[in-house]
This record gives sequence, C-alpha cells and structure tokens, in this order.
Amino acid sequence: MRLMEGEHVGPFNLGNPGEFTMLELAEVVQETIDPNAKIEFRPNTEDDPHKRKPDISRAKELLGWQPKVSLRKGLPLMVSDFRQRIFGDHKVSSSTTTTTNDSSS
Repeated sequence: MRLMEGEHVGPFNLGNPGEFTMLELAEVVQETIDPNAKIEFRPNTEDDPHKRKPDISRAKELLGWQPKVSLRKGLPLMVSDFRQRIFGDHKVSSSTTTTTNDSSS
C-alpha cells in the first residue's frame, strides 16, 4: 500500500531475499498442496537465473518494508486464502505435478 499510495516510482522488488533452490520450492509446494504430487526435473531454459535472491534494498530504504513471513509459513497461508476466496470453505484436493529445473536444485 505504501508503494501504491506513495510518491516513489520505478521498479521495486518486493520478493523475499531468503534464497532457496527450485527443488526446495517444489518440495514446499508439494508439502503444502499435495504430498502425492510428482516433482519432475526438466532442462533449464536459456534465461534461467542462477541466483534467486531478490535485492529488496530500495523497498527497505524508501518504503521501510521487508518481508516478515517465511516461504514455509506464508505459502500455506496464501493457499488457504486462495481456497477461501475461490471455493468458500471447501478445500479442494487434486493431483498436482510440480516442475523444477535441473541445475537449480
């Protein structure tokens, strides 16, 4: 909200600077959404970043913002919120495939 209502312009990275591999991300998604989901390994794309650690220094400096919730805690909260918004209280169970790139794991 500070960014939208403020006077600052330009790109701001609002990601979480905690670095994790694509395999770690896939495992958290698997644990959160469907423990039976299969993780598939595929070749990296040409533009695949090797480092996934966003620089949030502008957000910290100009907005006084930094993330307070870790991926492991935040992903289940997000999934729960989306399920509530989309399906009401109904929890959807489905078979899911999570894909990750080889060299990032």
